[in-house]
Amino acid sequence: MKTLVLDGTTISIKIAMSTSAATTNPTFVTTYADNSGSGITEGATSGALNGSTDVTVVPAPTGTNRRVIKDITIHNGDTAAVTIFIKYDNNGTHRTLAKVTLAVGDTWTTDGAFDLNGQLKTVAGSVNLATQVFGSLAVNNGGSGASSLTGVLKGNGTSAFSAAIAGTDFLAPPSGTALLKANGGAALANAVAGTDYLAPPSGSSILKANNGGALANAIAGVDFLDVDGALGTPSSGTLTNCTVDGTNSIGYRRIPPVGTKTSQYTLGLNDVGEYVRVSTGGSIVVPGATFADGSAISIFNITTSTIAISFSGGMSNAYIAGTNVNKASGGMTLATRGIATILFIDTDLCVVTGNVT
Repeated sequence: MKTLVLDGTTISIKIAMSTSAATTNPTFVTTYADNSGSGITEGATSGALNGSTDVTVVPAPTGTNRRVIKDITIHNGDTAAVTIFIKYDNNGTHRTLAKVTLAVGDTWTTDGAFDLNGQLKTVAGSVNLATQVFGSLAVNNGGSGASSLTGVLKGNGTSAFSAAIAGTDFLAPPSGTALLKANGGAALANAVAGTDYLAPPSGSSILKANNGGALANAIAGVDFLDVDGALGTPSSGTLTNCTVDGTNSIGYRRIPPVGTKTSQYTLGLNDVGEYVRVSTGGSIVVPGATFADGSAISIFNITTSTIAISFSGGMSNAYIAGTNVNKASGGMTLATRGIATILFIDTDLCVVTGNVT
């Protein structure tokens, strides 16, 4: 700050804070010299600021003296940053000489601000890049190092940026709208349908693989089951290699076996369309309220003796085919090595054919 001279008995220097201190008001020390024309008298003041109230840190001179301010020092010993206003007071009219924000431990003097380590603090102002910078800003200073740039750019270490070269610094895409493919390190190239990728045929059909060639339209009934045909009876083509249970093929070429029973066995829904083998110690129970109209189950007696077929659980009507005698209560007997098939007409009615009495 330049030298300040107080040349009137109503002129002084005052300081106030923007608000109250958090814990401790900043302190100040000022030094000055009075020039009476015939001699110099030095003086000093010290004290503490008082929040936002003006505090006189350099009082007005007396008589005809001219007071020359040598130094003003303000120290922020508060626990928070403070903002202070240094004012020139001319008979009640204030002029702000400086507005300073002091961090905790900072000191402001007429020579500048110092941090708590005694280092002079400097704050760089903003720089107008359009009017205050000339030439090219170097890379190590955050610039490009070039006065003009065109195209895709590449870095060059600490040297200026330069334009990247297609085919050397990057793969340039070819013109057009085709699918692209890598080209052995050279520029990207248009991929060729049928060579670089499988091109789908036109139309909206279901597609199928074609032994490494282009995808082809799949044929209903040959390559897949047409939804318009029943499963197992496509409108065209042959249904092959299909099973009902992972082992037995679809169709009527064989009757799947349930297994051999050596104790009393009650027929269930899983037995429909299959046959049950009964061995020594086995017998069959036919339950009611279980099977739907048209269900059928076959039974084979593998023993040298007869086996019993009984009816329970609501199966109230059971007939031997070709007779009119209800055997539901008394049951039936399956002859040795005999075969019988039970056809369910309703949940409570069945007809038994074969070697039964």
